[in-house]
Amino acid sequence: MTKEELQAKSFYIVQLGCDKNRVDGEKMAYLLNNYGLKTAQTAEDANIIIINTCAFIQSAKEESIGCICDAINLKGSNCQKVIVTGCLAQRYFDEVKKGFPEVDSVVRLKNNEQIVNIVKGLYGLDTTKNDCGKINALARSLSTPSYYAYLKIADGCNNCCSYCTIPQIRGRYTSVPAKQLYKEAKALAKSGVKELILVAQDVTNYGADLYGSPKLVELIKLLSKIRGIKWIRLHYCYPNLITDELLAEISNNSKVCKYLDIPMQHASDNILKAMNRKDTVEAYNTLLDKIRALPHFVAIRSTFIVGFPGETQKDFDALKEFLIKQKMQYVGFFKYSREEYTVAYGLPNQVKERVKDDRLNQIQALQEQIMLQSQSRFVGKTTLCVLEKAYDDGTLALRNQYNSPGVDSLVFATKGNKNVKVGEFYQVKITGIDGIDLKGELV
Repeated sequence: MTKEELQAKSFYIVQLGCDKNRVDGEKMAYLLNNYGLKTAQTAEDANIIIINTCAFIQSAKEESIGCICDAINLKGSNCQKVIVTGCLAQRYFDEVKKGFPEVDSVVRLKNNEQIVNIVKGLYGLDTTKNDCGKINALARSLSTPSYYAYLKIADGCNNCCSYCTIPQIRGRYTSVPAKQLYKEAKALAKSGVKELILVAQDVTNYGADLYGSPKLVELIKLLSKIRGIKWIRLHYCYPNLITDELLAEISNNSKVCKYLDIPMQHASDNILKAMNRKDTVEAYNTLLDKIRALPHFVAIRSTFIVGFPGETQKDFDALKEFLIKQKMQYVGFFKYSREEYTVAYGLPNQVKERVKDDRLNQIQALQEQIMLQSQSRFVGKTTLCVLEKAYDDGTLALRNQYNSPGVDSLVFATKGNKNVKVGEFYQVKITGIDGIDLKGELV
């Protein structure tokens, strides 16, 4: 096969897992596009299917395996090659190779940047020849709408929570140099991106490995200088590293969204200790009090695990009481997933699945009621929103700085006689609540 014949092929990346993994997929897509391959609109249309997998918890592994099977079933039609990348490929490299002989290549994380040579090799082309063209500062083919993008500022994690597999899969915390992030963010802004969502397993620890101490505030200030960037959003802030300096920057910097995603994981000191978390419930309460004392309202999102080994009814009740007391805007819940090679795997008093399911249902119902109450604070106020989608009937779906894309609620308004454009910003007066979403009208 010639290079020109390979360039006539198309590929499709099945993106699974977190937004950090999404960025990895976008960079692979860019490399393939830069070589000359085209992006297919669907997996069914593609000659090469790449499954960018997740392996964080059992349900993610099952989804990844299902997508691999779906891709294999497409071989023989348009699909000629199936490639498996991402965390499942890293964590279970030998098992994936042995279990799926129909897969043409299993790619470890460190080899993602070799995706072009991997594809070339599968089609019998010379992989020693560097003919991939010039790489620009952006080097990503965005899978998000053009007006927002995720900026991965670090990979890996040093926190070593007892239930978590990320340090095993991704390694120790490794920050991206600030100058490199600035160049990438500037290129994103030039391409039309208005909202940067900073992502890492722990953004609050950014720079500690490079500069001797965390430098998230300095990075925010640097990125805030970029013309065209309107919002900077933070995912995910570990509680024990949210400093007064960071809170002041969030409060005073008009480009920083008044929104904090703070994974807390539980609200029982016994369970937090067993999880190897570095905080206490008292520390959580103190932090949330500080955030609420800021001059500007800051929306808080968090995540919690139910059914962790040893979680008693008393521990679970403590979690419910904490949620009722703190009334956070957005909360996600997960059933504990028992993952091999983690400390928690060997802990005694594993909670039965039926108990996990019951507790998950209870806590989700409780938080839904809390969220409905918290949404009422916006009624009667005017807020700046970005237009996410315009429907044919004139209904507009928008998102304000208190909503992160894909996970939080929306603001719905009617277009009226106004000319609007997806990705642009509009002032919206909130007039009411519709379920967990807000209703409003363009000002």
